[in-house]
Amino acid sequence: MKQLKFAEIFGDYLRDESRQIGTAESILFSKTEEEIVKSIIDNNKKNIHITTQGARTGLAASAVPNGGHIINLSRMNKVLGARYDKENDRFFLRVQPGVLLIEVRKYLANKSFIINDWDEESKRALKYMDPGEWFYSTDPTETSASIGGMVACNASGAKSFKYGSTRDHIESIRIVLSDGDILSLKRGEVYANDGKFELKTEKNNIIKGILPNYTIPNVKKNTAGYYCKPNMDLIDLFIGSDGTLGVISEIEIELNRTQAVNWGLTMFMPDEDKALDLVRALRGEKVIEDFPTINIKPSAIELFNHNALNMLREQQKINPAFALIQEVKESYHTGIYIEIEGDSNEEVWSKVQKIGNVMMEIGGDESSTWVAKTPIYLEKLHAFRHACPECVNMKIDEIKKTDPRITKLGTDMSVPNERLKDVMHMYNDDLKDKGLKSVIFGHIGDNHLHVNIIPRNIEEYNIGKKLYEVWAEKIASMGGAVSAEHGVGKLKIPFLQKMYNEEELNEMRKLKKIFDPKQLLNRGTIFPYIEGEAGIL
Repeated sequence: MKQLKFAEIFGDYLRDESRQIGTAESILFSKTEEEIVKSIIDNNKKNIHITTQGARTGLAASAVPNGGHIINLSRMNKVLGARYDKENDRFFLRVQPGVLLIEVRKYLANKSFIINDWDEESKRALKYMDPGEWFYSTDPTETSASIGGMVACNASGAKSFKYGSTRDHIESIRIVLSDGDILSLKRGEVYANDGKFELKTEKNNIIKGILPNYTIPNVKKNTAGYYCKPNMDLIDLFIGSDGTLGVISEIEIELNRTQAVNWGLTMFMPDEDKALDLVRALRGEKVIEDFPTINIKPSAIELFNHNALNMLREQQKINPAFALIQEVKESYHTGIYIEIEGDSNEEVWSKVQKIGNVMMEIGGDESSTWVAKTPIYLEKLHAFRHACPECVNMKIDEIKKTDPRITKLGTDMSVPNERLKDVMHMYNDDLKDKGLKSVIFGHIGDNHLHVNIIPRNIEEYNIGKKLYEVWAEKIASMGGAVSAEHGVGKLKIPFLQKMYNEEELNEMRKLKKIFDPKQLLNRGTIFPYIEGEAGIL
C-alpha cells in the first residue's frame, strides 16, 4: 500500500493567499492553549522550528512554512466570553485566535453566541447587547481572515480611515513563548520606560530587554517590522509581529457601537488628479480657495484608478459572476468610494450634500455618482469594491497556468499625506516607462494603495519585482512604510531592507532573540534566518 507524503495529505497547509508554496514535516491542529504549549515544548527540545497559521488568507507568505512543524490555529474558533464596561460604555469579546471575522460579524448581527462555557460575568454582559448594536470595525477585504491572523499582521481595511487598525481595538492577549511559558498582557498595564522593558511570565520568569531605537514612519498605517516607541504599551510590540515573538492563544477585542445610518457613495471623477483633490478635501484639507473645508470624517475612503475600472468593465461583459455589480460606464475615469455614518438619514443627507457641493466644485458630476441609502444597495457597492481584488486574483491564476513561477505582484505601501500626489505620479510614470499592465486601488484616505502588476510573462514578472524594490526605497525616502497592513512576512523582506539599515535590522533580530533564543518561531519571517545564529545574542 502506497504511503502518502505529507504534501499529498496536507498540501493546502503549505500555502496561503500569497500563492507561495512551502514544505513541512508535521502539523498540529490545536484546539486549546495547552496543546500549543505542549507542541512548542516538544519541538523546542528537538530544535524543530515552527510556523503558525490561522486561516491562511495573508498575502505576505507569513503562514507558508519553510520546513519543520506547523501549528494551525483554525480549530481554536470559540468566542470565550464578553465584558461590558457600563461606566464607559465599552464592550469587549474574548476569542480564540482561529475565530473568523465573518463569524464575529454573524454573532454580533444575530446575537447567536454559544455561551455554554461562558462565566457568569460574560453571560450578564450580553444583556447590554442587542443584535446589530455593536460591530468590530477592522474591515479587511477578506472576511474569512482569522482574528489571530489579523492581530499578527495588524490588519486594517477600508474603515481604518475612521476607526484605525487592529492595534486600536485589542484590549488584551495571551502569548505562548518559544519555551512554552505564557505572557498575559492587558492594555494600559505594562509600559516600556525610555526603551527599556520588563515583563513577567505566568511562571514568574522575568524577561528584560531594550527596544530598537529606530524611528517608525509617521504614517497612519504601518506594519513594517516591529512596532517600537520609547514609552509604548508593551501589548503593541506583539501586535503586528507576524508570529515571530510568540503564538497568540487568546485575544480580547473591543467593539464599536453601530450608528443608526450608514450610506455609501461612489463618485466618478473626470481624471485622476481631480480624484486626488477630492480625497484631500474629504480628509479636511484645503484644496479650493474661498471654499469651506469639509468637516466630515467618512469611515472609509477608497480609490479605483482608470485601469481598475477598465478591468471591471471587461469582466462585466464576459463573466456572469460580476453581472450583479452596477454598470461601470465608459465615461467613468477614476472612482472614489466613501462611507458616511450618522444618527439619522437627515444627518447623513446633510453630509452628502456638502460633499456633493465640493465634488462638483472640483470637477465631478452628480450624474456620475452612485448613492446607497439602504443595506441592500450598500451591499452592491461593497460587491463593487471587492470585485477589483477578485479580478486581479483571477487574472494571476490564469497567467500562472502558463508559467507557475508567476505569482501575485501587489504593493502594500503608505506615505505621509503631503506625498500622496508624488507617490501616484511615481507609480504611473514608472509603470508607463516599463510598459507594464497594472491596476491601482485601495485605502487612499490613508495614502495606502495596492498597485497590482499583471505580468504577461516571466520577463515582465521579474521587471515588476525589481520595480517594487525601487519603489520601496523611494517610499522609505518619503517617510513612508513598505508594508501598511499585510505585514512583512517572507515576501517583503527585501522591501524592509530598503526601509531600515543593517544596524536597525540587527536590533530587530536581537529583540526577537530575547523572546525566541533558538529562532524557532516563524523562522525566515521579517528577516532571513542565518544558519548558526540561533542562540547568539
